[in-house]
Amino acid sequence: MKRLFACVIALIIALPAWAEVKIKEVTSPGGQNAWLVEDHSIPFTALEIWFQGGTSLDAPGKRGATYLMTGLIEEGAGDLDARAYARRLEELAASFDFDVTDDTLSISTRFLTENRDQVIELLRTTLHAPRFDQDAIDRVRAQVISGLKSDETDPNSIAGASLSAAVYGEHPYATEGKGTIESVSALTRDDIVAAFDGTVARDRVFVGAVGDITPEELGAVLDTLLADLPETGAPIPDKAKISIPGGVEVVDFDTPQSVALFVQQGIDRDDPNFFAAYILNHIIGGGGFESRLMQEVREKRGLTYGVYSYLLPKDLASIYMGSVASANDKIAEAVSVVREVWADVAANGVTARELEDAKTYLTGAYPLRFDGNGRIANILVGMQVQGLPIEYIATRNDQVNAVTLEEINAFAADFLDPEGLSFTVVGKPVGLDSTN
Repeated sequence: MKRLFACVIALIIALPAWAEVKIKEVTSPGGQNAWLVEDHSIPFTALEIWFQGGTSLDAPGKRGATYLMTGLIEEGAGDLDARAYARRLEELAASFDFDVTDDTLSISTRFLTENRDQVIELLRTTLHAPRFDQDAIDRVRAQVISGLKSDETDPNSIAGASLSAAVYGEHPYATEGKGTIESVSALTRDDIVAAFDGTVARDRVFVGAVGDITPEELGAVLDTLLADLPETGAPIPDKAKISIPGGVEVVDFDTPQSVALFVQQGIDRDDPNFFAAYILNHIIGGGGFESRLMQEVREKRGLTYGVYSYLLPKDLASIYMGSVASANDKIAEAVSVVREVWADVAANGVTARELEDAKTYLTGAYPLRFDGNGRIANILVGMQVQGLPIEYIATRNDQVNAVTLEEINAFAADFLDPEGLSFTVVGKPVGLDSTN
């Protein structure tokens, strides 16, 4: 059985990128919606179930509860303890993967058609009767705390925590979803159960499926898994009020290389100018060695091994940020060059060649995302969470190509904020002091 499963996985990985993804909208007899791409060429299905809310749902004083709960879901369910649960998954040649972000709890399930009913029954038990045994809580809690202790000596983690606290204020985004050593140490089993009950509910669930399953079969799976879940979960927080003062914040830390994170106001995913922003970021810092930042900071001046930027449109706030690391005696110059790039693009825009090269890359790379059932299922759910239309895959490259040079440069002038760009620097930077 395991050999068959491995062969199926190898076949999926080897499949060419899909030229056309035909998505069907499925509604179960019980009223649950999902998106489906049927593919009966191999006896395998990928199922993605996402619950919106994520670690942002943590109750006051219980930071880290949702993260710890997510790590415990696979530690047994129903009559199966952690070891028996893992053994059962192996017998079924299936996989469950549980993950959580600020905004979502995701469950990724992969199974062979011949074992579908048994796998779905195990997943139903997981969603309806997780054990949360105390020995498992103690073991996983120790792993989380070990990671948190490691973060205390990681400049990137320190920079991220400092930046988030400054940008997001009192919002849950302001603190690490994993919690603190103190908060995680204090969590009880009741806190874990409450986090599960607040997260796994029908009013926030999105489903995508790809593979050897019909709409009727998927509808039955949906009702088996979801029909008896609570109708509503914990309230999703309000939108975050972002504060980006500009300037520099230095966090003293004994390390030979400083890490700098930089941030400005972002753009929501549903903004009409999103594709202009998406292409602009590729040109500025998202395009690898061809990006402006990489050319100016690394190639011309040798200040870093890598520098990049990216759009971060979360459900409850959107920012635009990036990162660069350099020796303590060079980080001040690196920060200055990043700001100069921001100012130059804001004032002078991008070139026609840069725009065309970015479009060629972004449209050419897009089909490569659809290289397996699991990745496609993940994309289907992500589209739903972001509120994208079902025809988005077919129109996405046209939207990229529709952005003109005049539009992107007008957007850059309005969007980029060199003076408002904030830097959080962790290390012992020479010639760089806090200004905030």
